Amino acid sequence: MTYCLGIKTRHGLVMASDSRTNAGYDQVNICRKMHTFVQPNERVFIAMTSGSLSLSQSVITLLRRDFHLGSGLAKAATFYDAARVVGDHVRRISDLDREALERDDFRFNVNIILGGQIRGQPPELYLIYPQGNPLSATEDTPYLQIGESKYGRPILDRGVRYEHTTLEDAAKFALISLDSTMRSNVTVGPPIDLIVYGWDDLRITRQRRFTDKDPDLQRIHEQWERTLRKAVLELPTIRLEADAEGG
Repeated sequence: MTYCLGIKTRHGLVMASDSRTNAGYDQVNICRKMHTFVQPNERVFIAMTSGSLSLSQSVITLLRRDFHLGSGLAKAATFYDAARVVGDHVRRISDLDREALERDDFRFNVNIILGGQIRGQPPELYLIYPQGNPLSATEDTPYLQIGESKYGRPILDRGVRYEHTTLEDAAKFALISLDSTMRSNVTVGPPIDLIVYGWDDLRITRQRRFTDKDPDLQRIHEQWERTLRKAVLELPTIRLEADAEGG
């Protein structure tokens, strides 16, 4: 399992992902799920993957090969076209591997979040489904998630606003969302990769990888839990009615 999320505000994008690919009693694997494709001052793409690791790696390999050859993401005229390029590669891998996978009762499962910007256009954020079709984040729902999303969604629903959330605050929401997910699901875990991308940066200048021992990540975890408990204790007392039949 995994958890990746992208947040889109009027200031730019925040992208965050965990790195745990398998969890069990005696085995935990780590693999980076965030991948970047950059032509400085021209275009930036950040792709995050969930689902089958082998399928995700195949899609990323094809995207990177084409990008280095100057095609695919390197030539997409719009960000929607770029999302379609990713979808085309997902369908290509589906044509290659789906039949063999399903013959042995394995589901074809790969989801991708693609964020970034093409020069002269605004930053964009898309989710590409296993069927290859794209979905765009909107001002009303300015974030997208893949993987184990349910534990980290409430804080995003309550806190993230396209017009008002700064990139710095969006990064905090992203880390709290990941922390909440890791707290409730052992299959999601560090290191956490984080990129903060500002409108018209057209390069990646702000990024960080948080290990489980990172002091900043530990402080966020501890302060968030303390603040949450304090907020609950400060809520109005719940008024209960006496049971009339019971005296």
